Amino acid sequence: MTEEKPKHQEEDEQEEFGELLKYTGAGFAGGLITGAALDHFGFHQSALGQWLVRTLSGEGESLFEGIYALRQRVRGSFGSMAEAYGWGKFSGMLLPWIIDWGSRMAGIDVYGVEGFYIPFFYALSDQLGANIAGVIFLRRKAGAWGRALHEYVGHPVMLASAAIVLVVPIGLLTARLVGFSPTTQISTAVETIAANLCWLPPLVGWLMRKQDGSV
Repeated sequence: MTEEKPKHQEEDEQEEFGELLKYTGAGFAGGLITGAALDHFGFHQSALGQWLVRTLSGEGESLFEGIYALRQRVRGSFGSMAEAYGWGKFSGMLLPWIIDWGSRMAGIDVYGVEGFYIPFFYALSDQLGANIAGVIFLRRKAGAWGRALHEYVGHPVMLASAAIVLVVPIGLLTARLVGFSPTTQISTAVETIAANLCWLPPLVGWLMRKQDGSV
């Protein structure tokens, strides 16, 4: 009987991570469609347009995941890693807006090499929030920071999220150094989508639970 409960929880979490994966595609599609529409009407370098395109491409799934987490809370579901992950991503949405508009006000060339970090924050500030929320969740679950950190290191989803946060900035900087510049809304969407590997941690979680279920 003690083994059935963890299995039931793992099946629920597999479904949750699978549902979170669907939100990423919706965000990507929204960013590309919006970018194409803005370019069509001549708003190639509109600051407001870039904000919207990057928000949809880099944070669109966070909106859906925040709604999902809220729905889980309203339904009275027990806390899970997927729910904590969703809340963390939703809470990290404001940071890139502040960084983007602050950089523009400071006179930074958002199209040049010096502005490489802006799409990073749009794409992955939610991952920072997800990592923090995940650690807090594990701390509550384990009851001590030592055990929580041990579980963190052994949790493939959280490790994938941490790896993305470290690797993506290097890729963005390299692209800008070799000459890429988001001078159209479509290129803005493509850059943000390429940096937005937020689908990888939920995919790892989904595959992990699916593999466990097939054993």
